[in-house]
Amino acid sequence: MPIILNIDTSSNVASISISRYGKGIGRIQNDDQKEHASFLQPAIKNLLLSLQLKMTEIDAVAVVNGPGSYTGLRVGMASAKGICYALKKPLITIGSLPLMSKSALISLKKEEKPIPLLCPMIDARRMEVFTTIYNSTFEEIFPAQAIILSYETFVATLLQNKILFFGNGAVKFKELTDHPNALFSSVYDNYDALCELSYLKFLSNQFSDIAYCEPLYLKEFFNG
Repeated sequence: MPIILNIDTSSNVASISISRYGKGIGRIQNDDQKEHASFLQPAIKNLLLSLQLKMTEIDAVAVVNGPGSYTGLRVGMASAKGICYALKKPLITIGSLPLMSKSALISLKKEEKPIPLLCPMIDARRMEVFTTIYNSTFEEIFPAQAIILSYETFVATLLQNKILFFGNGAVKFKELTDHPNALFSSVYDNYDALCELSYLKFLSNQFSDIAYCEPLYLKEFFNG
């Protein structure tokens, strides 16, 4: 009966949740990005208390490791590593972009809507975004990277496919394109997707090294 503590401080909204068998059983959120560091530990304590769970009953800790807010990523990773080290529990890392794509996929399936290509976009300031593309079977078909948006972004793919753009970076791209195959949506709720992905990684023993694991800033790997 794996019980997993899930931590996401990668964006302007921080959340901590507890899942059992891949299903969320409780969550607390914070909308003030400046308070992520002070929010995290009290929120974990309060959520465990409300669920009548002890920290020692947690089987693993999952953390969203980026890309996203640099400060937020460091806060979440440091907290997750500290808990894992103290309790000798495994660490699970979940990428922001696959998490967003999974969230969109879950939402579209629930609404029984056609599933186009999925393109999450995270604002990286100015006209730059972190992005990737997943297909309807949750396979990455465009590698995650930082790109500068223009009218020609993904134009070749759009000629043959409908693409759903979403996330806080998609707002900028919506102002640049009028392609009929470009669809847009708001930010999806990551709660169910994070619980499911962390559970699947737990079952397959996909754990990260506590000593060497770092946030995935992504932008550093594509400079120049």
